Amino acid sequence: MDGPSSRLRFSLSIFFFSFVLFFVFIPSWCRPLDEPKLLRQKQLFPSSKSRIRKTKTHPSSQAVRHPLDPLTAEEIIRVRSILRSHPPFGSSLPPIHSLSLHEPEKADVLAWKKGDPLPPRRAFVLALSDGRTHELVVDLGSGRVAAHSVESGSGYPLLTMEDLTAALQVPFTSAEFNESIRARGLPMSNVTCVPPSTGWYGRAVEEQRRVIKIQCFDQEGTSNYYMRPLEGLTMTVDIDRREIVEFSDSGRGIPIPKSTGTEYRYGSVEEEEGRDRVPPLKPISMEQPDGPSFTVEDGHIVKWANWEFHLRADHRAGLVISRARVRDPRSGALRSVMYKGFVSELFVPYMDPDEGWYFKTYMDAGEYGMGVSAMSLVLLSDCPRNAYYMDGTFAASDGTPYVQSNMICLFERYAGDISWRHSESFISGSKIRESRPKVTLVARMASSTGSYDYIFDWEFQTDGLIRVKVGLSGMLMVKGAPFANMKNVPGEYEMTGPLVSENVIGVVHNHFMTFHLDMDIDGPNNSFVDVRLEKEATPPGRSPRKSYLKAKRRVARTEGDAKIKLKLYDPSEFHVVNPSRLSRLGNPSGYKVVPGGNAASLLDLDDPPQLRNAFTNNQIWVTRYNRSEQWAGGLLAYQSRGDDTLATWSERNRPIEDRDIVLWYTLGVHHIPCQEDFPVMPTVQLSFDLKPVNFFDSNPILHASPNFEKDLPVCSMAASS
Repeated sequence: MDGPSSRLRFSLSIFFFSFVLFFVFIPSWCRPLDEPKLLRQKQLFPSSKSRIRKTKTHPSSQAVRHPLDPLTAEEIIRVRSILRSHPPFGSSLPPIHSLSLHEPEKADVLAWKKGDPLPPRRAFVLALSDGRTHELVVDLGSGRVAAHSVESGSGYPLLTMEDLTAALQVPFTSAEFNESIRARGLPMSNVTCVPPSTGWYGRAVEEQRRVIKIQCFDQEGTSNYYMRPLEGLTMTVDIDRREIVEFSDSGRGIPIPKSTGTEYRYGSVEEEEGRDRVPPLKPISMEQPDGPSFTVEDGHIVKWANWEFHLRADHRAGLVISRARVRDPRSGALRSVMYKGFVSELFVPYMDPDEGWYFKTYMDAGEYGMGVSAMSLVLLSDCPRNAYYMDGTFAASDGTPYVQSNMICLFERYAGDISWRHSESFISGSKIRESRPKVTLVARMASSTGSYDYIFDWEFQTDGLIRVKVGLSGMLMVKGAPFANMKNVPGEYEMTGPLVSENVIGVVHNHFMTFHLDMDIDGPNNSFVDVRLEKEATPPGRSPRKSYLKAKRRVARTEGDAKIKLKLYDPSEFHVVNPSRLSRLGNPSGYKVVPGGNAASLLDLDDPPQLRNAFTNNQIWVTRYNRSEQWAGGLLAYQSRGDDTLATWSERNRPIEDRDIVLWYTLGVHHIPCQEDFPVMPTVQLSFDLKPVNFFDSNPILHASPNFEKDLPVCSMAASS
């Protein structure tokens, strides 16, 4: 029989996906001027071992130059050393579940100027010892622990890689599990398992211990084992005691779906009848013979067109934008827009009450971490040729640093879009044809959390707009079914989703992504304004019109006034304004959040998953700034009970008018799977905008230049080397 290590060789692909890079004919002289510097492509195909690359030195590129720069490898090593000598821990360092920058006070960051001494560097640490979470602040300057407390609320910190690998080994030592696999007629070498989180439901098995579910698949004949579940086989494992505490095996009569048609890798997809009827696209690329228009200074300061911001990787949020400022075209001054923006939590509930499915209500950021599950981006497919790549430096559970290479990319996008245009018609007699091309700057990260891939884009426009996009791709989480065609489904069978392939149900589910947006419009003190469109009746005899709309402004006084549920037939605009900064016309300087397509959670408010994720009860919240209120699902999200969420903070109903406030916005989608989602989903994109409103005196890109033929390169074709 295979040993546990060989059985696990594919199990950790919950985090690692393989991609194939292929070369095309490219213009030989249109390559970047400094390709090695721009790409910094350390490994295109990292293995699980090389991807988590321990570092022993402090690279010069990691020198700290800004108060919000992430911890360097050298700093992480120093934190580990300080903790090892911390008396409560003695010489035995407990597992570290989170180690990141403890940001300086906001006022200190805002007051800091380049060339000033940096504020004290500190690290924030979550460690788990004897089932209790220790929260520590480590001062790197003094070499001591500045604060140490033990959390008394519910929940645990996010899982470590060691938690997952240990849990995955447990079933293979179980006689029940081995007998179940034999009964299904499978060799153990074909079995791979994944560790979905348990959520919290108040059951005795969940109390006073960390537990995780284990479910398994047949990987024979495909890399896409997600499409071949061993339905009904679910184990609950005590993570720390490393033992099975619940075993459920109710699906032996359900056939394992076939591997045919499940492959998705380039070069491995089976030839199908009619596939060559679709002609392939010819290669396409945006060329920049003079290089990109953006620069990255001091490792993290991005400057492009009229924008400047700080960009860094974070183990939990993934990608963090800080100190976003835009240059005023009249005064030339940089003006503050946003102090900090990032995805705070994701909530992904599946709509199936069965024993093997009810618990699938994931909080991906707080349970797994969007940064630690980020993949190295794929050259030329995830990001274009002239992209700049940024690594993430994180801490393993033993406190040693490792590098997530090429985790973030930064690039300019031009897709033929238009910034503004106008043409005069023949009626006026004028021959005016004015148009301006739209070029944007994109900061991108992709995370693979289980079967799903999330692509996060922060896109900056020269007109001052920030567009936040989330792309959903990857594989469905599917349920094995005893029938291969809808005509064979008995009437009493409860379908929790449609058939997407033979013996495969795509279970209905939701995706919610909540963003923390610390808007600082021309300074920290802002107000939230609900600009509501209300219908007015036209007075008799005034006009042939019967009705019209009027915009009425309502300033939110407290957090309770700023809980917003989006309504199609009760429309509003939602502004964050600086009441002390007025335009020449007397309007307050502001930005507005512009929703795109969205969805709301329909679960009962007292349903345990909804209690834990009550931040999805509204699409918009506004809270008083508090540096400890970062994570919408709570600091300790794993098995939490909902006692430390955005919803509970907002219940304090603090005053928010003309104060330092944080805007929270939730994107959502209801996903009813279909056949086109099989075996890998085309990307579905959601978005919202942060758009200036009376921030500028007039159109800030009025003086933008059009494109001229003479300015554009004409590239000759040559085979790439």
